[in-house]
Amino acid sequence: MDETARSRFAEARSAVLATVAPGQGPHLVPIVFACEGDVIYTAVDGKPKSTSRLRRLANIEAEPQVSVLVDHYDDDWQYLWWVRVDGVATIHTSGLEVDRARTLLRAKYDQYRSVSLEGPAIAIAVTRWSSWSYSG
Repeated sequence: MDETARSRFAEARSAVLATVAPGQGPHLVPIVFACEGDVIYTAVDGKPKSTSRLRRLANIEAEPQVSVLVDHYDDDWQYLWWVRVDGVATIHTSGLEVDRARTLLRAKYDQYRSVSLEGPAIAIAVTRWSSWSYSG
């Protein structure tokens, strides 16, 4: 994978997580995340939610194959790019993966000084990096 694409992905402030609900199709949700090598971490934080049984968690339990997309749009199309990660997601409620996710997320996002990170963490083991950037 191109190091520029990896860097763009890692430095992005938000992404879209795509999961699949069996028999229902894709489910997309915006996330914040942190990277460490070929593992992407995100977590269920303390921001208000409509339910504690989040669809992304149920989807991952049923089908762990996920994608994460970061993109950049500019009216000057020579600056367009996107990076997509495909991988296998696991949900963690305690242990080293949760600790690592919380440490990385707190380091990247100042908001986690005041927003709780006590929910489950999702670790995505990357199986494929894909990217595109305008080349005209």
